[in-house]
Amino acid sequence: MELTKTDFIQYLNCPESLWLLKNRPDDYPNGEFSLFLQKLINEGYEVEEQAQKLFPDAHKLPEFGSPQDTLRAFEEESTTFFQPAFVTKNGVFARVDVLQHLSNNTWHIYEVKSSTSVKTDKKHNHLKDACFQKYVLEQNGLNVSKVSIIHLNKNYVRQGDIIPEKLFSITDVTEQIRELYSDVSIEIEKAIQFINHKEINTSSCSCSLNTRANHCDSFALFNSDVPELSIYEIGNVRANKIKELRDKGIVQIAEIPDNFKLNERQKLQLNSIKQGKPIIANERISKVLDSLVFPLHFIDYETYASAVPKLNGIGPHQHIPFQVSIHTMQEDGSISHFEYLADSLELPHKMVEFMFQSSGNVGTFVSWHKSFEMARNKDMYNWVSKYKHYLEYMNANMFDLEDIFKLDYVDYRFNGSTSIKKVLPVLLPELSYDELDVQNGTMALDLWGRMVLDSDFKEDKQKVREKLLEYCKLDTWAMVELFKLLVKRYE
Repeated sequence: MELTKTDFIQYLNCPESLWLLKNRPDDYPNGEFSLFLQKLINEGYEVEEQAQKLFPDAHKLPEFGSPQDTLRAFEEESTTFFQPAFVTKNGVFARVDVLQHLSNNTWHIYEVKSSTSVKTDKKHNHLKDACFQKYVLEQNGLNVSKVSIIHLNKNYVRQGDIIPEKLFSITDVTEQIRELYSDVSIEIEKAIQFINHKEINTSSCSCSLNTRANHCDSFALFNSDVPELSIYEIGNVRANKIKELRDKGIVQIAEIPDNFKLNERQKLQLNSIKQGKPIIANERISKVLDSLVFPLHFIDYETYASAVPKLNGIGPHQHIPFQVSIHTMQEDGSISHFEYLADSLELPHKMVEFMFQSSGNVGTFVSWHKSFEMARNKDMYNWVSKYKHYLEYMNANMFDLEDIFKLDYVDYRFNGSTSIKKVLPVLLPELSYDELDVQNGTMALDLWGRMVLDSDFKEDKQKVREKLLEYCKLDTWAMVELFKLLVKRYE
């Protein structure tokens, strides 16, 4: 049975999940393959294409070329190869981004990454990726003496045509690989043995000790005994707390003893569950709301980002606002709505001018998770310097409505989250994203990006614009309605 690098990373996260995928693919609950995921894949190809320009004399093997194609390419005079493929006797398969034959008859592996640094976290461990490649090559008799990661330069700012030598940084990780290599080699061999087991225990999986964000796609299948209000729903819970609770045989939040060490927000969530009602700090909420200065501008941005910057003045993965919705509430309760949606990918000069004309330097700007809007405003200080004072005013007078739901209004039905997508269905179920064609920011980014950049875009652009406007409008209207609901409690 074949083991690829992608398989190996899945094994490291959850061995049982990989076994199920390999041995019972019809039972495996594949996650939805989103258009946004396709965007990331396409960006990966774009990054690789730019990285290959660093090696102008390299031999490019056929797309999805076989190990036999690689052996034939090695007979030619080239010393550098794109996408050579190798497989070991026990079925471990690797395709190397760039492989260079050195003068001392050893080899240099280059791994190309779309990130702006070398990642070593659990989900994206570039060092273990590279160890995997080295393992396969050395099992094929190639002596790998050097390993490098080619990643995007976080300080690069596009000015004119892309310059690959400036777009990328090359980090030598040979020493780190040497330190890891023995342990990773053992892990690879264990992975091969594990996926070739005829049967495994399917009553649980390794993710049972992970936080919710790190659960595999097949978690529900392997852990069918986990109830709806489980310990995995505790807000910002850490894996060590999950393990401590599981070791005590506790799976339901309601079973957690009162003396178990939790932070303030988590304790409020626990109390809400045990009391079966929200925990609300009425006086604090009233005081905060009374401090806001009218008019109130409920604001939300939608942004586009790409690994390889597409505009001058932009760096890798830098967000470019292309849409804004503003609901402005006066002190008498009257509300006006302002919305802007760009027709093309451009720096947001027109959008900021529209915003200034709509709101001016007055009142309080209300957002949800304000750090995002404030970061975009800081980016726009440089891009739209004419309105720097306006953007600075916004940031100095920005109120985060989400903050109220962190400690002052805690409801167990939010499932430990303060996302507006979790709060809204509980408090205002009549307002729903479910009926919208665009249901979240990543869908908006993907749809708008394809509409303005893809020459083969087939959908009706006017209808797409209406969908995008409808989504962004609901984001700010939802904040208005939640604000009104909170205020009503104190009238």
